[in-house]
Amino acid sequence: MEPRPWPARQATLPEALAIFWPIRILFLGSLLCILVCLATGQSEPQKPTAPAAVAGSAASQNSAELASHDEPIAFKANANLVVVRAVVRDPRGVAVGMLHKEDFQVFDKGKPQVITQFELEGTGTATTDQTARPVSAHQSAGSSVPGDNSPATPGRFVVYLFDDVDLEFGDLAHARDAATRHLATLRPTDRAAIFTTSGLVVVDFTNDRAKLDEALLRVQPQQNNRLKNLEQECPYITFYEADLIINKDDHDAQQIAANEAQQCRGGGNSAPMVWSAAQAVLSAGEQQSLLVLNLLQESVHSISRMPGERSVIVISPGFLTPGLDFKYNQIIDQAVRAQVVVNALDARGLFVTIPYGDASQQPSVMPGDSQALAVGSVDSTTLAVPDASKTFIQVAAAKANDDVLAALADGTGGVFFNNNNDFNEGFRRVAESPEYSYVLGFVPQSLKLDGSFHTLKVTLKNPQKFTLQARRGYFAPKNSLSPEEQSKEEIQDAMYSQEEMHDLPVTLHTQFFKASDDAAKLIVLAHVDVKQLRFRKLQGRNDNVLTCVFALFNSNGRFVEGLQKTVTLDLKDDTLERKLASGITLKTSFDVKPGSYLVRLVVRDAEAKLMSAENGALEIR
Repeated sequence: MEPRPWPARQATLPEALAIFWPIRILFLGSLLCILVCLATGQSEPQKPTAPAAVAGSAASQNSAELASHDEPIAFKANANLVVVRAVVRDPRGVAVGMLHKEDFQVFDKGKPQVITQFELEGTGTATTDQTARPVSAHQSAGSSVPGDNSPATPGRFVVYLFDDVDLEFGDLAHARDAATRHLATLRPTDRAAIFTTSGLVVVDFTNDRAKLDEALLRVQPQQNNRLKNLEQECPYITFYEADLIINKDDHDAQQIAANEAQQCRGGGNSAPMVWSAAQAVLSAGEQQSLLVLNLLQESVHSISRMPGERSVIVISPGFLTPGLDFKYNQIIDQAVRAQVVVNALDARGLFVTIPYGDASQQPSVMPGDSQALAVGSVDSTTLAVPDASKTFIQVAAAKANDDVLAALADGTGGVFFNNNNDFNEGFRRVAESPEYSYVLGFVPQSLKLDGSFHTLKVTLKNPQKFTLQARRGYFAPKNSLSPEEQSKEEIQDAMYSQEEMHDLPVTLHTQFFKASDDAAKLIVLAHVDVKQLRFRKLQGRNDNVLTCVFALFNSNGRFVEGLQKTVTLDLKDDTLERKLASGITLKTSFDVKPGSYLVRLVVRDAEAKLMSAENGALEIR
């Protein structure tokens, strides 16, 4: 029989008290009984003989057998395990997903390594269906029942990072227009964020098209005038040339700069002038590149906290990173561990180097002709002969700008779109994650914790006609991780994923109770069948430690709040077999406002080192 609806008339306060107070007392008593039954796993109320519910305290009878400790979530990410993401494509450019661990070879500094971890990831293999999770019905009278109307939770997150520090106006405008058209194709479950390397435009993850379009209009070039001015001063040394002169001791670059200095300064000893100018340009350029890399690292860090498919799209003309190899390799390592794909679009499009440089500047002269071409000594009949080496340097610089973008894409399994003016096609490609990718993990043999760079090479034993992209190297850590830190990292990675795991006997239930129109109490219950856990026998007791993480995400996938609960089990045989036969229930609660939420539960045990992860989606209206 369907329940009779409540009268539509709003009762006065005295009437409400007279009508509902006895019912409320009866309801609260019944609710308490239900919660006790749920905690003990019984279908009917019974007198408890052991503490079956762990909700922040334990009964005194078995306090030595079952204890719980709550703390805020705090993780430290670091590990000696080297993780490599590889994407294998067929001759048509389609990612293939039928390979196995035995098909791959990994070489660290030329030495073959043993692949200890292997995982196939793909857009079709992730668990994203939330409809089967138990959620609350939308009732405000103080009770909740399971329902099947789970809201659609965000499943894909994309950061659009515009390198406004390096982009020129024309290239930026072209890329911005294409980005506007591309954002119109986002799906309802997509969430996009717009960041800039200058940090002046920041829009957090949202599906609000109007907000995203408005942010794109505010993206403007914010070029480093200090670097630009230094490069335009005599002797016209670019960032790339400064790196050649100072860091690589390139004789040709030094000679070209010396010739230019004599030409524009009118002779004299040019060596000190060249060295001083190159140092100034190198310093300004390194600061600018470090700024871009820092913002990229922040973008990866930000999106790694999103529960779903994650990618960063870098829109940039490319930039140089002399002396910053450790920084971008650190970003690659961080992205791979967090399952973040970095894609890149070269906003220069089809790029052509101007022979002999900028026509507004005097051309570099051939070595040996500098005295004849010194300022004031060239008459109308003298022909300046440009130095072809300058052009070679400019071509090399244009290509070098792309190197870090290509390394970021290769190292994380992403796509690098360059040398093409079709930005509509470019955004389509970089926004699509590869259908399949492989995550390979190995512990380097005889690894020295010295922070040195290790070259990596990943190959296929039977390459056929496949192409393979993977990271090119890594920096060795300077210290080792403890088992506790490794455990924290595993739990953290699982918490910020949407993949469900069922290695432990854990089930998730969510309920909510609305206290008012704009406030609710969300209760999360995790039931653990302890009899199916693996225990260590120690002094006649059954020992294990459960680490349970309850995390709450809002409708845009942003982390709201989390709690880590550590449950220490030191159980007698009788307690395990009889008193806790129905399991234990772990409980936590969150004060929330109406809206859509994703609850993420991760449980890891210390003995078997197994893990379970469950999702619960609900909407509070």
